[in-house]
Amino acid sequence: MTQLPTPGPGEATAWVGAHLAHLVTGEVRASPRFCGGQTAADTALASFDVSGYAARRNEVWPSTRRGASGLSPWIRHGLLTLPEVWSAVGGGPARDVAKLRDELLWQEFARHWYARLGPASAQAQRAEPRSDGPDDPWAGDLACVRLAVDELERDGWLVNQTRMWLASHWTVRSGSVWTEGEDRFFRHLLDGSRAANRLGWQWTVGAMTGEPYGFSRWQVTKRAPGLCRTCPHQHACPIEHWPDGPAPRRRDPDPLLRQAPTAAGPRTVEQDAPPSAVWLTAESIGARDPAAAAHPDLPAVFVFDEPLLERLRLAAPRLVFLAECLASIAEERELEVHLGDPVAVLAGRPLSATFTPVPGWRRRSQRLDVVERHPWPWLRRPGTGPVSSFSAWRNALGRRDA
Repeated sequence: MTQLPTPGPGEATAWVGAHLAHLVTGEVRASPRFCGGQTAADTALASFDVSGYAARRNEVWPSTRRGASGLSPWIRHGLLTLPEVWSAVGGGPARDVAKLRDELLWQEFARHWYARLGPASAQAQRAEPRSDGPDDPWAGDLACVRLAVDELERDGWLVNQTRMWLASHWTVRSGSVWTEGEDRFFRHLLDGSRAANRLGWQWTVGAMTGEPYGFSRWQVTKRAPGLCRTCPHQHACPIEHWPDGPAPRRRDPDPLLRQAPTAAGPRTVEQDAPPSAVWLTAESIGARDPAAAAHPDLPAVFVFDEPLLERLRLAAPRLVFLAECLASIAEERELEVHLGDPVAVLAGRPLSATFTPVPGWRRRSQRLDVVERHPWPWLRRPGTGPVSSFSAWRNALGRRDA
């Protein structure tokens, strides 16, 4: 067991530097914008005003124009659940509440989609991009691209609009392999997940609509008025017009997109024997994790998956954010933090855990002694119907809810 991270400015950064520096890419530092931990999550949700969200969620520059919630890092790691956020904004203006809730449904759809497909989600698109692009499509001094890349690498976060800009510039305009760009997003984004992140990139290359998303100067002028005047290419803009080039090659969709057994996990707590510890993961590392909440007197255990992190080489702010979450938990209950292979570290311990809709959790849980399984806090419980598109999924959801 490693020494526990402690709360306080800079403490989590120092802890990552001492224990995890060999696993990260770049300087060991925290995001200057986001802090992990339940208090930070609850404060962010309480201070978020949904008013104006529908009109301003895609605004980019200057930052004072923005209306995005900025809640996604805490949602990604389970400190804020989708049902919790859905409920919290209920008293706001109807148009803004409807738009935010639609975005929460998109996040839920991404989880259903990834739980269904798992690793096959990397090949699930119906269109293949070209693979003759430059080594780094985001290099150069275009003001719009530079703004987004700097924010991605500095803060570990982007508004939805600049995510689409960068993904489209990487694939549709530059012709580079989308999975390599998605990996770069995943390396830096505090809310990076193989669900929403990967689905967003596939939407950009045309998987979800049949048409790729084109990025041009028009979007910059609309969402970041005045930014082009700061650009050295303002009078000869290389993205002045809609991108052209050969149409992506189409491929048949994975049959799992149409129908498959549900991957929802238990509806109620399932217990085979009394647990001796609560297993926490990066998917659900908040104080209100269902398994942790059910057993406040049991030690919680978190394992930094060293073999996985060795392969991923995440940017340090992602691990600092997790360390801040762990420091917050350690203030409230007994906590063990380990570094190694979770299956080896946790072998032989009867565990209580919250079902998690990602393939890695399911694969590891089958090799561990998980004697108690708690339901995942779904916003909408997955079914067996289509997840081939957001609209098809949402229409099927409406029929089920009727």
